Amino acid sequence: MLFPLLQTDVLDAAVDTVAQAPEAVAPIQPTVMSESLWSMFNMGGPLMWVLLALSILAIYLIGRKWWVINNASKIDPHFMQDIRDYMGDGKTKSAITLCQKYDNPVARMIETGIRRQGRPTADIQSAIENIGNVEVARLEKGLPLLATIAGGAPMIGFLGTVMGMVQAFFNMSKAGNNIDITLLSGGIYTAMLTTVGGLIVGIIAYFGYNWLTSKIGDLVYKMESSTMEFIDITINEEKAE
Repeated sequence: MLFPLLQTDVLDAAVDTVAQAPEAVAPIQPTVMSESLWSMFNMGGPLMWVLLALSILAIYLIGRKWWVINNASKIDPHFMQDIRDYMGDGKTKSAITLCQKYDNPVARMIETGIRRQGRPTADIQSAIENIGNVEVARLEKGLPLLATIAGGAPMIGFLGTVMGMVQAFFNMSKAGNNIDITLLSGGIYTAMLTTVGGLIVGIIAYFGYNWLTSKIGDLVYKMESSTMEFIDITINEEKAE
């Protein structure tokens, strides 16, 4: 009877041990290091303020130029046909009034050509092209600044990287033999944050610049097409006379 009693005691002890095991083992909670965006921004140093200003300027330029180009691209698909009809009927004033109704480069170019009716075709075409050059320059105003931001923001970010690494090695040199990883972390943190900030601003400005340039290219194509169509109308009018 001794062995069965011993076996029972051993089983009871094992059950108690298993039951107490979850309490004996302390739960392991992962240490999560969370930093707010504002604290990360401040860790980047003073150059982050420069990058913030450039990002605001880039977004403003992209939004403003998009609005200007979008309004300039609103051209009535029947505009040139109406001009052709008015010119064919000899209604020059009606054609000019129609041009003044629309606030876009194409209308202003055609109005210039209408006002020079009676002159040689080469003079009319030259006058229209001059107005077109002025309109294109107005559309492209601000794009060089956007291109400068696209190229300059990453360079400012890399400058922050160099400054952060210089700070890290300076702290190491002052520490002597008592080198601690915390001496490096501050400078490296600054270096990485400015690099990320500069690249983000540069990417936004770069893609915005190319997008706006493509939209201006599409508008210039419409301007050239309308110019050639108006010159064709002028030539036909001269032949009719």
